[in-house]
Amino acid sequence: MSGHLPVMLKEVLEMLAPRDGARYVDGTFGGGGYASAILEAADCRVLGIDRDPEAIARGKALVERFGGRLTLVQGEFSRMHELTRESDAKAIDGVVLDLGVSSFQFDQPSRGFSFREDGPLDMRMSLSGESAADVVNGADEHTLTQIIARYGEEKNARRISRAIIAARPVSSTAQLAAIVSNAQGPAALRLAIHPATRTFQALRIHVNDELGELERGLESALKILSPHGRLVVVSFHSLEDRMVKHFLSERSISAPRASRHAPAAPGNKPAFKLLTIRPMTPSADEVASNPRARSAKLRAGLKLAA
Repeated sequence: MSGHLPVMLKEVLEMLAPRDGARYVDGTFGGGGYASAILEAADCRVLGIDRDPEAIARGKALVERFGGRLTLVQGEFSRMHELTRESDAKAIDGVVLDLGVSSFQFDQPSRGFSFREDGPLDMRMSLSGESAADVVNGADEHTLTQIIARYGEEKNARRISRAIIAARPVSSTAQLAAIVSNAQGPAALRLAIHPATRTFQALRIHVNDELGELERGLESALKILSPHGRLVVVSFHSLEDRMVKHFLSERSISAPRASRHAPAAPGNKPAFKLLTIRPMTPSADEVASNPRARSAKLRAGLKLAA
């Protein structure tokens, strides 16, 4: 679909290995790039999940194009074990998750995800619930500092939160970006990224509970995958990548024990074989053609039969 470039598509398909007769879940449907490629690679079926109602509405054309092999459901991918049951999608052979914000969301100023163009301070993927403006204008200094420091890994979080509180009310992306940039000082202008990038990331993660969603979503994927099913996850910042790495490694046949002489803990049988010992990253050519791919990391695991 125009305006959307699926990140590391070649690598995703390599790890997912679509085959005829299989069923897959694209838990972050977005622009439909992964779902389309999976359906083109094999005579299979895909359940596409997205909490953004606009993504589901855009995907109707793809549903028609693939003649019933694609089903779309609005909801959180953390509920995929419920949504697959409701959609009668049994025996799931693969799950793919792209944890980045879609190009459609970034490129629409009205969604408030980006400061490249001015827009309302929203950032809600589901278009419902607490917005970024609610957080920025309602949180106390300690809470705001914690959000920016934890989810943005921003060392100047306290200084930024104080500047935001002093400037309230804050209603637009451009206004917030200017406040954060001024709080960072002239030295921040020499950084490779915009001075407000980490603060915007932190607010987006908080508003959408992205880390909680990921934690629940990985467990949900484990529940629905058939033996020898594949889990493929593309992440875009270190907080996400660490969670995916730990989830797979702690449930992997290669996960080390506390002591090699100690017996395995009862009930902790390995669930995955790692397909990626180290994360895969995009090629230089892909980064050149799609700069948003530059921070992407792909990890994958094969669910064991036991």
